[in-house]
Amino acid sequence: MEDTLKIEDIIKPENKVYEKTSVLTNNPTHYCYGCSHGVVHKLVAEVIEEMDIQEDTVGVSPVGCAVLAYNYLDIDWMQAAHGRAPAVATGYKRVNPEKYVFTYQGDGDLAAIGTAETMHAVNRGENIVIIFINNAIYGMTGGQMAPTTMLGQPTSTSPDGRDIDLNGYPLKITELLAQLPGAAYVTRQSVHTPGNVRKCKKAIRKAFENSAKNIGTSFVEVVSTCSSGWKQTPEQSNKWMEENMFPFYPLGVLKDSERDTADEYLVQKLKK
Repeated sequence: MEDTLKIEDIIKPENKVYEKTSVLTNNPTHYCYGCSHGVVHKLVAEVIEEMDIQEDTVGVSPVGCAVLAYNYLDIDWMQAAHGRAPAVATGYKRVNPEKYVFTYQGDGDLAAIGTAETMHAVNRGENIVIIFINNAIYGMTGGQMAPTTMLGQPTSTSPDGRDIDLNGYPLKITELLAQLPGAAYVTRQSVHTPGNVRKCKKAIRKAFENSAKNIGTSFVEVVSTCSSGWKQTPEQSNKWMEENMFPFYPLGVLKDSERDTADEYLVQKLKK
């Protein structure tokens, strides 16, 4: 009788190039095709595993598409009222300063109803991580216009496109937060290409590492797509994001207290 070839004979440990992190659960996703949430969830989970902080990490979930984030990351979670995640995270972090506490919020939750909580938490320099998913629309509730919706962008509440005279300008909440003294690290990333995924993961890891240094709030914006809300295919959404969102929401680091302090030190040293 011939030996049966087993999968273990083909996939050997020394040949393994990738393995799903155990911090991610096996629950089927509820996100739409092409949604950026799943990618960012994976990055957060990988960072938690690599830093070996699964038992010490607490997430605060929002109201919106990511309200079910606790179904996908096997860590402790708290559910905040709409927009109040930074306030909830503040309370928990102050009582448990040894924990890694982060919020995960969309543009409606963070930049609309939660503007006050976000601004004041960052201004106080709370030692938390805020992950901000900006897809320029209210994805869960029907595709309404968000504070971050682009000029001319059609939504269910602005079918002819966002109008400056009627709706004002898109809100650059990340640029505003970068001006606050309590902000230690402010960056804007994306996950639409493999290269950008790597950069985003690096930014998320830096944010979590900052949390343990007690140097202030770390804020990571991820410019994202919403294929169903934009009424486009995932491929079309990525192209639209590149052409329309990136010029207004440019990617890169807006503030890095550690880097900026080091740069200032070098400048002063060279002047002597």
